[in-house]
Amino acid sequence: MSTPTSLNRWALGAAALLALSISSLACADDKPLIQEGKKTLFQRVLTTPGCKLSPAAGGAPGATQPTFSRFYVYERAQAANAEWLKVGPDSYGKTIGWLPAACTTDWKMQLTLAFTNPANRDRLLFFKERATVEGILDAPDPVSKVAPLRAALKQGKPAPGVLAEEPAYFVDLQKQFYLLPVLSGEEVMTEGGFRTRLLNVASVSKADDAGSQNTAGTGNADPAAANATSQLKEFSAAVVFVIDSTISMDPYIDRTREAIRKVYQQIEAQNLGKQVKFGLVAFRSSTKAVPGLDYVSKMYADPNQVKDSADFLAKVADLKQAKVSSSSFDEDAFAGVMHSIDKVDWTQFGARYVVLITDAGAIEGDNKLSQTGLSASQVRLEAANPGVAIYTLHLKTPAGIKDHAKAEAQYQNLSTYPGTNTSLYYPVNAGDLQEFGRKVDSLAAAITSQVKAAYLGEDAIGSALNAKAEPGDKKMLEDAALIGHAMQLAYLGEKTNSKAPPVFKAWITDRDLIKQNIPTTDVRVLLTKSQLSDLSAVMKQILDAANEGLISPTEMFDRLRSVAATMGADPNQLKQNSNAKLADMGVLGEYLEGLPYQSEVLNLDEETWKSWDGLAQEKFIRTLNTKLRHYQRYNADVDRWVALAKNSDARDNVYPVPLEMMP
Repeated sequence: MSTPTSLNRWALGAAALLALSISSLACADDKPLIQEGKKTLFQRVLTTPGCKLSPAAGGAPGATQPTFSRFYVYERAQAANAEWLKVGPDSYGKTIGWLPAACTTDWKMQLTLAFTNPANRDRLLFFKERATVEGILDAPDPVSKVAPLRAALKQGKPAPGVLAEEPAYFVDLQKQFYLLPVLSGEEVMTEGGFRTRLLNVASVSKADDAGSQNTAGTGNADPAAANATSQLKEFSAAVVFVIDSTISMDPYIDRTREAIRKVYQQIEAQNLGKQVKFGLVAFRSSTKAVPGLDYVSKMYADPNQVKDSADFLAKVADLKQAKVSSSSFDEDAFAGVMHSIDKVDWTQFGARYVVLITDAGAIEGDNKLSQTGLSASQVRLEAANPGVAIYTLHLKTPAGIKDHAKAEAQYQNLSTYPGTNTSLYYPVNAGDLQEFGRKVDSLAAAITSQVKAAYLGEDAIGSALNAKAEPGDKKMLEDAALIGHAMQLAYLGEKTNSKAPPVFKAWITDRDLIKQNIPTTDVRVLLTKSQLSDLSAVMKQILDAANEGLISPTEMFDRLRSVAATMGADPNQLKQNSNAKLADMGVLGEYLEGLPYQSEVLNLDEETWKSWDGLAQEKFIRTLNTKLRHYQRYNADVDRWVALAKNSDARDNVYPVPLEMMP
């Protein structure tokens, strides 16, 4: 149990989380204004195109500010019959001048959207009026309303009510940061019975250069589309097999080698050696538990270093199954996948694939035997950073029959490709070696054929392969064609410098207007380093209390009430409301209010905790544990921290945290 002194010190740090940007204790007294109706959240605005800074309220206009710079508001004043804002680039007391309030827009929640890959949906439309979007969502036949708009845009004509259209190619937030901030929104039910969010957003690319943007904002056709064929001449693929090398796996290891050997023969016969590269990572389990396993994961062949088929086969020649058994049936599959994600330079390839092959479930991140400390969801999110698709060939051998259901759930999650609602999970019944061989042959051939088609400027050849496929393999090949298309859109988006549309305010939905089960955007929460650190500190306090709560639920919430009291909550009110949720207690407070998701942590109350059995309580604790470990990766990921205003304090740089990783 923390002493009062140490707990107070922690509380000062935790309080920083509750403000989207709060001054350090050592900074000047000058702080931004607080949002109306809030106690801790600072006022922030985004600049619109043409917003100019002045030395004083109502003064002569000076330098034009980059569109969508994020400024903190330190003072408001009336001058020249208008409202003016004294602004600074960060929350640490530095101000740079005054902006007319009319050229800014309030940004209350530090959220931004990221486009999903448009491979299996229509391009997102940005509408001028909310009523237009509502009319489509409320229509019994939304196609009748959307089709004329898309037809006009396709012909290069303006579409009534449409301000812009998403680029034809994927704009990857991980490689080219852009702001698509959420200004407001609400969840609605469509006529088709789907829950979707109606969002008021703003959009301008980081470069702030409308002339170079690949959009169809006013009906103009994408100029880069005509160059797609020539761009795809350089399109290449890396396929890294991540294979279980524990006892019983030798036949599958040999058959995988054979599949790659056969595909290499085709590649080299067609002079496509530079277009398709293979790699291989093997994994086992904890060597601390069983030293005789020799390794947890090991790179046998890095696709960037493989010269040809002979070189690949030489590198993997000594790969054999382990000579000793692991300490449990589950193996550290996530360590093998993360080894391939972290150690391969994927930037050299347009299409990026991992093919996981295993007959066991994966050791979960909260298990002491886990090397990564990550769950299936977190490994999936990490794979999305470099744009890697994870296929899983799950060998459902008789020996693992008790493990099959759990393993299938893990790998279904792990292998879901972002934004497409497509899981690249394929079971191999009874671990049948012949069926496995057919699947691995088909998959390797399908990926290679897609790269060849792109290189030759042809349509994907997948359909021809599908026609000859076994019925059980058709879905796998159809999925491979979809993911191959998604990979090409991502590659072309990067090569053509595709950007978010240069519109200002608009209305969108986070689901496709027609295929309303498919998301068009993902939400990112922009956290500063101090916020991420403080979030970890608060989560650790909740985790410690929850561990105690396994023994005494009452003690858990007594501890959390004492934490809340040190953070300014009224102790009398906390005692009167004995069943307050964590959100009501103010442990995480205003910062998480209004985020568009249901938080298991914030919604937890004492009655609910007591109603859970031991397994449910342990699952809650495991989830907190793995998220805490993931925050450590975010903190160390220096390449993806972004400054939202010129010359802002580095402490206010932000990291785009996926919404599902929030507590």
